[in-house]
Amino acid sequence: MFQYIQGIFRPHHFHDIIECLAAALEAKDLYTSGHSSRVGDMSFELGRAMGLKGSELETIHIAAHLHDIGKMGIPENILNKSGKLLPHEWAEIQRHPEIGCKILSKSKKLKKISEIVLYHHERWDGRGYPHGLREDRIPLGSRIIGVTDAIDAITSVRPYRNAMSWEECREEILANKGIQFDPVAVETLEKLWKRWEVRWQESQKDNKEFKLKALRQLI
Repeated sequence: MFQYIQGIFRPHHFHDIIECLAAALEAKDLYTSGHSSRVGDMSFELGRAMGLKGSELETIHIAAHLHDIGKMGIPENILNKSGKLLPHEWAEIQRHPEIGCKILSKSKKLKKISEIVLYHHERWDGRGYPHGLREDRIPLGSRIIGVTDAIDAITSVRPYRNAMSWEECREEILANKGIQFDPVAVETLEKLWKRWEVRWQESQKDNKEFKLKALRQLI
């Protein structure tokens, strides 16, 4: 049995396990399908563009895939609410980084990942949560995920608003450079915007074709 468990956790199986955990979350959170994977991919590319490599880059990549795992501990009636959240409901949502950190902290090998997850909603200006860290006191991985998480959220439909266009998203991110987001991370994004925009446009086209196909099947 021990040898079997060791086999499961070999490096080439690790990402499969991460994908399963992310899929489990998305089965509960109806409005964020594909979110964890997209944030994971963008965080990896941004980290690499910032000069990161090796285990540091891989740690950030995994943390990005798991950044919202704490939402497993949020009641579904709040997580999937179709309207605007009330103050006490928003406070409940804001618990998810700490819940995620506690989940991942069960393994000593995931300590660095758990810390990145804990701080991914901190802001450069110190007005984030859960601890109000600012600037480079926020782990670099958390700062990277903070901006990629925002990009995907802004360009995705939510029950309380429509998705913004890619250009509107870019303007929003640039407007918050040095306020909400690490300025170096935002500057590095200039190398990646066009590639990500093309990918986003392709995903929008795929979504439209899928919906059209589903509609035709109903007729």
